[in-house]
This record gives sequence, structure tokens and C-alpha cells, in this order.
Amino acid sequence: MELWLATGNRSKLIEFKTLLPSFEIHTQSELSVFSPPPENGKTFEENARIKARSLKAVKTGVWVIGEDSGLEVEGLGNLPGIHSARYAGPKAIDPENVAKLLKMLGLKSANNRKAKFQCYMVIYSPDGRESVINGTVEGSISTKPIGTDGFGYDPVFIPDGETKTFAELGLTRKNQISHRAQAIRKLIEIIN
Repeated sequence: MELWLATGNRSKLIEFKTLLPSFEIHTQSELSVFSPPPENGKTFEENARIKARSLKAVKTGVWVIGEDSGLEVEGLGNLPGIHSARYAGPKAIDPENVAKLLKMLGLKSANNRKAKFQCYMVIYSPDGRESVINGTVEGSISTKPIGTDGFGYDPVFIPDGETKTFAELGLTRKNQISHRAQAIRKLIEIIN
């Protein structure tokens, strides 16, 4: 079955392909007529809807998915939140975002390291029906980056019930318990 994913994030695309091996997954980058919309929503759900609607406008009659996700740290007032990908600046790379997160935690709330990863998806069926799903994984932030697997904040996020970061646990374990894995299981239910 064909799915179109509204993302320019290669790491997310790899996760989707890993978690949905029997689906044919395409992205907006395959379309010559598509311009990514500004992600100016106030929530993950709003940003996911902006992405999905934008892609649906040029790709009809197929399953279209807009996804937005990020890290919320309690001690930072739930930042970086919807700004997770650009926390250290509009062109920041993952290590820069992680470094800023650890610095801000050290300055503001070194004792409260509770965090959660959120993932929201807005899905449009081939006939245009909208569904909204989410996945959440609770955890805490380590004091330094550890591990080499994954992307984003994976080297500093320790999911509840584990003693290692997502980046240490490896992709197989992460893809069993992550926020995106939870949302994708709900996506499969909707498609079926």
C-alpha cells in the first residue's frame, strides 16, 4: 500500500520505512511541485495538520501523513517542544540542539530532568477523511550524551523503565517503545 509522508527529515523517513516494511512510503521530496509549508502552528498537532494538508493539496487519492514530534522537558517549561528541531537556531544540527538543552537544564533546573517525547500524526485517507493520533514516551534527560544510534535528542533521553538512552538501546529497542512507534501502531489500525 502507498503512503505519502509530509517530511523532509531523512531520519524520520528511515524510521517509518523500518516500522512499516510492507508499505510503499513516499515523501514530498519526490514531488517537483511541492514547497514545504512554514511550521507555524502552536502545537505538534497543528504543525502535523499544516504538513498533511499541504501535501494532500498536491497528492490526492492516497494516504497522506503529516507528522510532528519533539521533546518536552518539564524543568524547562516543556521546552524545546515544537521548537525541538531548531532549539539552538533555525539551522541547528542535532549536537547543537542537545548541547543547548543540557546547558539550559544546568542553568534553570538541574534537578528536574523529567521529559517526554511526543509524536502527533494527522492522516488523510484516500477519500479525504482526517484522523489524528499521537504517541508519547515518558522518561528523563541524562547529564551528557551517550550512545550512537538514532537522531535528535536520542543520546540524552532515557525512557522510563530503562537505564540507557535511546541512542544506547539501539534502533530495535527504540522502535518497540518510542513515541513514533506507538503512533505508527495506531496508524496501522486506522489504515486496516
